[in-house]
Amino acid sequence: MHGRAASPERWHTWPITRREVSARALNLCPCAVFAPGPGEPPVALNPNGAGPVATHATGARTRIILSIIVSAIFVFLLPGLGVVGAGLSVARQIVAPVHVALLLTGFVGTGLGITIGYHRLLTHRSFDAHPILKGILLVLGSMAVEGPAIAWVANHMKHHAFSDRPGDPHSPNEGFIHAHWGWLFDFSLIDVDRYAGHLARDTVARWISRTFVLWVAIGYIVPFAISGWEGLIWGGLLRQFAVQNVTFAVNSVCHRWGTRPFKTRDRSRNNWVVGILGLGEGWHNNHHAFPTSAFHGLRWWEVDLSGHIIRILEAARLVWNVKRPDVEHIRRRLFEPAAAPAYARVTE
Repeated sequence: MHGRAASPERWHTWPITRREVSARALNLCPCAVFAPGPGEPPVALNPNGAGPVATHATGARTRIILSIIVSAIFVFLLPGLGVVGAGLSVARQIVAPVHVALLLTGFVGTGLGITIGYHRLLTHRSFDAHPILKGILLVLGSMAVEGPAIAWVANHMKHHAFSDRPGDPHSPNEGFIHAHWGWLFDFSLIDVDRYAGHLARDTVARWISRTFVLWVAIGYIVPFAISGWEGLIWGGLLRQFAVQNVTFAVNSVCHRWGTRPFKTRDRSRNNWVVGILGLGEGWHNNHHAFPTSAFHGLRWWEVDLSGHIIRILEAARLVWNVKRPDVEHIRRRLFEPAAAPAYARVTE
């Protein structure tokens, strides 16, 4: 385990099914849904970090290794090919407006699926939405290839529970590379029941998580159908590279560089570059101060495209019970309470 002793948060001793071993092995594991269905004998995990020690130990270990291999393919190899392919397209001067349009629409669409659907709606329950709208958002989030919705939620909830402390899946305390990419290869078994238990009866989230591979495939098929291989490169692989790495930058960049207007128990920071590229997610200190707020950009100049879209959906009555911090709560959390009036817009 990279020379580190296994902590209780990394290894669990209770029996879990082979499906759960595979699904919990890696939050961004695109192959998690390939695990067999229920009814299989449970697999016990070694509390000393030595791996599964039960009847199906070999099979469980193989599935975990397969999880890492497939994740490497979908996080590094395919997106990397997209970067190379796009570079060659530019060098050969064969880039067409449709390719750029596929990149931008795909980036914004799947990005909003992560920021509004996976993050603000499903993880923090910042608002309520009709099941059809919810399904659309989670499908778009799945196309970003950042893992099944429920696994993503469990990982993110654990991040909030242990932010920048031992147990945080991707704290930059273990290095920038670890926070950005390295954590993907750690054999960390996230307890889905513990960190995403509120989704146990969410039929929409469960079904879309189970059909994750379908939505990933559609995310590649659509741009290919529109513009062939160049469409796949720009609207599929390069788009995936961009969305994934902006998301990872929230983990790495926004816990190292930026401003800290609010008192929090971690190193979260507001970074305006990630704020813009991340469709509002880069105002990370704001988010850690008020995790359930539907709005991360709390001042007029803190660009939060996701928050603006939530406002529009609220005005159209497509979402409701939208959560906002009140001015007094903001005042108490600020390092400079006198600045609280500048944040009043979020309560409107």
